Amino acid sequence: MAGKLITQVHSNQAAPPGGHYAQAIGHAGLLYVSGQLPVRADGRHQPEQPFVEQARRALGNLLAILDEAGSSPDDLLKVTVYLVGVEHWPAFDQLYRQLIGSHRPARAVVPVAGLHHGYLVEIDAIARCDTT
Repeated sequence: MAGKLITQVHSNQAAPPGGHYAQAIGHAGLLYVSGQLPVRADGRHQPEQPFVEQARRALGNLLAILDEAGSSPDDLLKVTVYLVGVEHWPAFDQLYRQLIGSHRPARAVVPVAGLHHGYLVEIDAIARCDTT
């Protein structure tokens, strides 16, 4: 049925799903990106890395998935960032600005007590996607 197509998006340049979910799902012109931890594209974990490196990798996973779907940072509509330790917020914001550019999607930064595998950051997003 037209308009009902749901597509899975998978980038080999981003961390593989660690459970029963897709990296992203496209539907009706929107892309829903699952929470991206700073897991390497080969699936290896490095939770001992400094916060900025973890944030760079998590954002890199998000950007790789956007690219695979034919989208870009300019297509981001809503980003949610989960941080272990609100003291990381300024460093995250600076890196986010560098990697996302001048576009300013809606965003929430949520302090949390802990994340899977002992990571310090996780990011999910909703983006515009003309190919879904």
